[in-house]
Formats: sequence, C-alpha cells, structure tokens
Amino acid sequence: MIRKFNLALFASGSGTNAENIVNYFAKIMNINISCILCNKPDAYVVERAKKLKIDYLLFNKQDFQKNAKVESYLLEKNVNFIVLAGFLSLIPEWMIEKYPHRIINIHPALLPKYGGKGMYG
Repeated sequence: MIRKFNLALFASGSGTNAENIVNYFAKIMNINISCILCNKPDAYVVERAKKLKIDYLLFNKQDFQKNAKVESYLLEKNVNFIVLAGFLSLIPEWMIEKYPHRIINIHPALLPKYGGKGMYG
C-alpha cells in the first residue's frame, strides 16, 4: 500500500511558488496539497488558492505564535509535511516541535550567507 502524504504550504506573497508546487504535485499520486496558509490578508496567494480550489487559512501573528488556530487547522487537514514557499515569518517553536524534520523551506538565495535579518539559516 502506498502511503499518502498531505502537505501544507505556507506563503506570504504572490504565491507563484505555491502555485508551481500545487501544479507539480498534482501529477504525483501519493502527494496531496491539503491547504495553503497565509499570514497576510492582502497577499495574492489567497486568490491563487481559490483559483486552484485549495483550502486556505488566513491567520495573524498572534494566532501563529499561540498555535491554537493554526495547529488545529493543520490537524484537521491531516498535514504530514510543511513547505514554506515564500513565507516571511519566523517559525514558532511549537511548529518545530510538532513537525520535526518535516518542514521544508524554499529560499531564493544561498543560506546562511543571504538569510534575512533575524532569520534562521
């Protein structure tokens, strides 16, 4: 039996990376993009999620740090892996503890040489 993996995409901007990931994994049977999560209500990634018919969640910094809203949504969607696709926020400790070795980050430059101020890498 082939195991199915549910991915959650986190994005903060236009969502081109998120859309490309959704389109790529649409061809792979055991990978499902369960949802897109966004911390900026005016980010175009929300429109892309609607167009792609992918469930999405908007959240604010407090929701993310306290974890209740975001964590319960990830549990509801049975998320196995998290992909940070242009996500511009520090990942809180609770998420690292809940998803050890299961958080993948897409970064547009070589790390740690070109990491943002105050970011990990």
